[in-house]
Amino acid sequence: MGNQGNEEDLALMADVARGDENAFAKIVEKHQPAVLGTVAKMTNQSPDTEDIAQQVFIRLWKSAERYQPTAKFTTFLFTITRNLVFNATRKKSGKNESSFDALEENWGQSIEDKNSDSRPDKSIEQNELRQEIDRAISSLPEKQRLAVILRRYEKMPYEEIASTLEISVPAVKSQLFRARTALRESLGRYLKE
Repeated sequence: MGNQGNEEDLALMADVARGDENAFAKIVEKHQPAVLGTVAKMTNQSPDTEDIAQQVFIRLWKSAERYQPTAKFTTFLFTITRNLVFNATRKKSGKNESSFDALEENWGQSIEDKNSDSRPDKSIEQNELRQEIDRAISSLPEKQRLAVILRRYEKMPYEEIASTLEISVPAVKSQLFRARTALRESLGRYLKE
C-alpha cells in the first residue's frame, strides 16, 4: 500500500473534513481491523475494546477539520488510538494491562518450537506458555508495549512509531530493545528448555 495508500487516506480525510460521511465510512472500513486489533492487544482483550476503537473513529471525525497532514495518516490515527488506550487504561485500573495472543513472530515462535511435539501434555504446556507470554507482555510499560505492537503486528516502520509515540527513532529502538530484554528475562525458563 505505502505511499499510494497514504495519498488515498489524505484525500478521504479532506473529504471527511468537508463532512463527507461516505469518505468517513471508507476510512473506518479500511482501518477498523488494525485499530481494533491494536486496542485489543493493548487492553488484553478488554470488554471495552470495541468501545475504545469506536471512540478512536469518533475522535477522528471530530478532529477532521483540524487535521493537518504533517505525517502519514496512519501515524495520526494510531496517535489517537494510543492516547485513548492510555487514558482508558489509566482510568480503569491505574496500572498497565495488555496482551499479545502470542509472540509467535521471531523468538516467540522459537519458544513454542522448542516445546512442541505430538504428546497431548505438550498442548497444555503450549497453552500455559501463551498465558505466560501474555502476563510478561502485560507487565511491559505502555510505550514498550505499544512499540512492540506497532512494529510486530502493524508492521510500522521505526519513523512512524516514533511519531506515534512522540519520541525519537533511537528511543523507539531503545524501547523495543528493553521490551525484548524484559520478555527474555520473564520467559527465560522457557527459552532454556
